[in-house]
Amino acid sequence: MLALIQTIVMALDLYWWVIIASAIFSWLYAFNVVNSRNQFVGSIGNMLYRLTEPALRPIRRFMPDLGGVDISPIILLLLLFFLRQLILTTIAPLVL
Repeated sequence: MLALIQTIVMALDLYWWVIIASAIFSWLYAFNVVNSRNQFVGSIGNMLYRLTEPALRPIRRFMPDLGGVDISPIILLLLLFFLRQLILTTIAPLVL
């Protein structure tokens, strides 16, 4: 059971970094730092979008319009942090 908990925590940690990479990539894309016509850049952007959009879409649906500022990645990171801490401090001690 410990292996399952550690695997879930590792997956949450990996997804945490994917969300951060997606946010940074969107900034670089918005400010034309990366070449949007490059096929490699496009494939990375598409991959990050497909990995993060299913989790960010429901958050964006309930967020008020902040005038171009998207804080949904921050909210998702807070939710992931809460879930990770819940697993490590509440669920893991009960299982062990």
